[in-house]
Parts: sequence; structure tokens; C-alpha cells
Amino acid sequence: MIKLGDQLPRYLLEKHQIWTTVVYTALFSLVFILISIPFSQNAWFELGASEAFFYTLAFILISALIIILSRALLHRCRTLKNFSILAYSLWVVGEVVAVSLLYTFFTVEGTQLGVIHPYLRNAGAVFLSAMVYSAVCLCVPFALSSLGFALQDKDNTIRLMNYGNVVSDKPAVPYSDKRITLFDNNGVLKFSISSDNLYFIESDDNYIKAWYMDSGGEMKQYMLRCRLKTVEDSFADSELVRCHRKYIVNIRKISILKSEKDGYRVDFDIDSVDPIPISKTYEQAVLARFNSR
Repeated sequence: MIKLGDQLPRYLLEKHQIWTTVVYTALFSLVFILISIPFSQNAWFELGASEAFFYTLAFILISALIIILSRALLHRCRTLKNFSILAYSLWVVGEVVAVSLLYTFFTVEGTQLGVIHPYLRNAGAVFLSAMVYSAVCLCVPFALSSLGFALQDKDNTIRLMNYGNVVSDKPAVPYSDKRITLFDNNGVLKFSISSDNLYFIESDDNYIKAWYMDSGGEMKQYMLRCRLKTVEDSFADSELVRCHRKYIVNIRKISILKSEKDGYRVDFDIDSVDPIPISKTYEQAVLARFNSR
């Protein structure tokens, strides 16, 4: 059961998801406004060549700018470990209030300037009406896009754990054959390697880089479009351990565990690979796994 205090799924704060939601919200709002104008008692939007049209255009552009800036700031919150569903919900409410206040301001000022002639002239009534329309225009597409991303994330996780469809010279069984098999976000098998040769996986925005040792003893990396969280969830019982928001390491390939003044670091004793930091969030879990290996 989902609770408001639960941590917000990180995939909702990724750059691709953020901007997809913004575009989807803009399209949904435009269609909704066009459909609802004839039924609204306080709508002054006009699309024809008139002074009110430029007033309408100004409101739409400023509203879009508010949402874009808000979502850009929201994307920066992806690093906060305690950013909860409640915090996200309050954030959305704040966006609704901001757009509603902007609409109220435009309505009052436009009425005084004679640019628009709404039926409702009381600022309080205008604001309450705007809250209803803003809530629909923002909350509905936010909810639908979040549901779509959740289903996509679940599907990616299931695909990543499904070894039955992998073409191989022998049945691929997770962990028992010590192989790490990675699919991209479209469910296409992209990378399969023995866990003895995989050292760590690094997050690079919506991509990951798998660092591994090839048959010639050379350190290489393979990049594919996949979320680090998906890898973490799918290989929770393997040698792969999350140590940082950007890294998952193979606990059995760590040569040295360093304790420094700014925290722990893991070293693979390979010249071409720098030590990897362990964040406070994952420190105890990594230490426990390292000591029990």
C-alpha cells in the first residue's frame, strides 16, 4: 500500500520523464481549455485576431514558463533521499495555486483595462474557478503520465528478470550461472557477461555504463539505455550492491575498502579505474556485504 510518507520513485524525477510530462501537460491543457471554454462562466480566452488573443497568449506563455521552471527545479530534487510522495503532492498543489493566482491577476487587470469581459468579476470567485480548471489541467496529465511511467518501469524490471526469452547456448538462470544479463528500456537484450568479469555499473543520466574486463584482460565499458534503479531491484540478491546514487559495484571484485575523512571508497586496484565513493545512505549495507563476502 502506497503511503504519502513513502519515498517518491526516482524515475518520476528523471530528465526524460520530467520533460515528457511537461509536453503532455501542455497538450492536454490546450485541448481541455478549447473544449471547456463554451461551458465556462469565467473564460476570456480568444484565439482570433484581437487584443484579447495577445492577452491570452501572454497568459499561456507565462504559465508554461512557471511549469517549466518548477519542473526544472523538481529535477534537481532527485538527489534528495527524503523527497516523499507527500512532498511531490504539495509541489503539484503549489503549481496549481501559482497558475491560478496568475489567471486571477490577468482577469482582474484585463477587466480594468477593458481587454476582457468575464462574467465573474470578484477576484475570490475567479481564483476558486481557476483552481478547479488548473487542477484538472495539471493534476490529470501528471497522474496519467506517472501511471504510464510506473507501468513502464515495472515492465522494464520484469523484462530484466525474465531469462526465459534469452537466446543462449544454454538455459540462462539468474545468479546460478553467475551471469549478469541487461536489457535496455525497450526490453531488448543488450549485454550479458559473467559476474566474474563485471566490476561496476555507473549511471549516466538515462543511461548506464557497465565496466567489465574483456577476454584480453582489458578494462572496457558498455553503455545502454537503462535505469540504475532497475538494475538494483532486479539483482538485489546477487553480488551487485548499490553504493552511491551513481554506482552499483560487484562486491566480490573490490580489492580495497578505504576509510577517508569524507567517507569510504572502494578500489578495484586497476590503474584505469578511480576509487568509487560510498555515500552515507548505502554505507552500512556495503560494509555488511563486504565483511560477509
